Amino acid sequence: MKKYILALDQGTSSSRAIVFDGECRICASAQKEFTQYFPEPGRVEHNPMEIWSSQAAVIAEAISSIGINGKDIAAIGITNQRETTIVWDAETSEPVYNAIVWQDRRTSEYCDSLKEQNLTDMIRSKTGLIIDAYFSATKIKWILDNVPGARQKAEQGRLRFGTVDTWLVWMLTKGNVYVTDVSNASRTMLYNIHELCWDKELLELFGIPESMLPEVRSSSEVYGHTKTTIFAHEVPIGGIAGDQQSALFGQMCTEAGDAKNTYGTGCFLLMNTGQTAVMSKNRLLTTIAWKLGDKVSYALEGSVFVGGSVVQWLRDGLGIIRSSSEVEALAASVPDTGGVYFVPAMTGLGAPYWDQHAQGIIYGISRGTTAAHIARAALEGIAFQTMDIVQAMEKDAGTSLSILKVDGGASRDNLLMQFQADIIGRDVERPLITETTALGAACLAGLAVGIWSDLDELKRSRQIERTFTAQHSQQIELARKGWADAVRRALSR
Repeated sequence: MKKYILALDQGTSSSRAIVFDGECRICASAQKEFTQYFPEPGRVEHNPMEIWSSQAAVIAEAISSIGINGKDIAAIGITNQRETTIVWDAETSEPVYNAIVWQDRRTSEYCDSLKEQNLTDMIRSKTGLIIDAYFSATKIKWILDNVPGARQKAEQGRLRFGTVDTWLVWMLTKGNVYVTDVSNASRTMLYNIHELCWDKELLELFGIPESMLPEVRSSSEVYGHTKTTIFAHEVPIGGIAGDQQSALFGQMCTEAGDAKNTYGTGCFLLMNTGQTAVMSKNRLLTTIAWKLGDKVSYALEGSVFVGGSVVQWLRDGLGIIRSSSEVEALAASVPDTGGVYFVPAMTGLGAPYWDQHAQGIIYGISRGTTAAHIARAALEGIAFQTMDIVQAMEKDAGTSLSILKVDGGASRDNLLMQFQADIIGRDVERPLITETTALGAACLAGLAVGIWSDLDELKRSRQIERTFTAQHSQQIELARKGWADAVRRALSR
């Protein structure tokens, strides 16, 4: 049996390829950053061809580093930045516009108009989502309305829409396979998560022809085989999941009540709710976690728009660190923030506030404030935003978390993880492999081709690296109150 699974982790700021073996161990990896475009305030774009070329480059680098080729790879699993919207010409595979990234706010005013038309409840009842510029539907509409000739081409059936997973599969198969999975479809604000289909009423509302939309499949099955010259042999593509659902799977949060938080560009906290789509009363999202065989699992999700990217801002915008890895040492050089709170609402505030017009603030600055205090406040701001979601999620679920599983780049920051445990009053568990987004995609693909027989076999391979035990103190309660005050100042209303 072939020994390796190749996971493609196409993220917001970089493309990665990670090779796993049958014991879920990382054998090779490669990563390449790509260009972020900010054409106007509130607008964030990527070049779809650069997404593809960067992904192709890291595939070649990862597999060549351990001397393997397509014959040695049992399957490919794909996980991706969600909601990011790509529209291309079906005949030429040429994008008609740049990818509009999930962080992009250009359709905020249009979203406000939808709310004013009292469409919130209708859209939420079908999709589990809150009306926001975050999701794909309004981005597709913007492209059709603003790119010359796009709407005419769409009505002629010539255009294709895809989230990044769909785009990668299209390119890997040279246009022979046009699919997405249920987890990505559930993030478009066009997919009925109860009836498991593209919703015709929503397509009509946004003016999107159904011919533009991919076939929706399960999260673990063989969708097709590669045709690209990256591999000398055809390789089956066997797993697809949006990055946060993939991380939930990679953490083996397969039972109702299991929860994880991923600390990436943003932070995304998901709780598995089993086969029940729990409709939130506390402004969280209801989303599809995955579909295995005929069984659909759902999750509650809270999204933090600016998580680890606040550290990038400290580096690139403020210039107080030279590399992201320096932030923990700088923050640890002071015992606390000196009363400073950093609400990193650079692209609005996500759950549970959903204020797309909120603005970032650093509050509580005095003459004694230093770069170290601001760095520490930035890290604590990540943890505070997660705390807000934990509190909302526990109310919706009617139960308390026993433990929070964590992953993603910033989860390696011990100072942040200890503060996270303290501020939520729950232990935080970090696995040995923190690349759980890629791991989840690998596991889904491996299940599809028989590398692993079932979930129990996968669970036995999971290893814990460290548990951060919550410490309770009076200062923690004061910090929670200070954060609530700072958030009120950041909100637009």
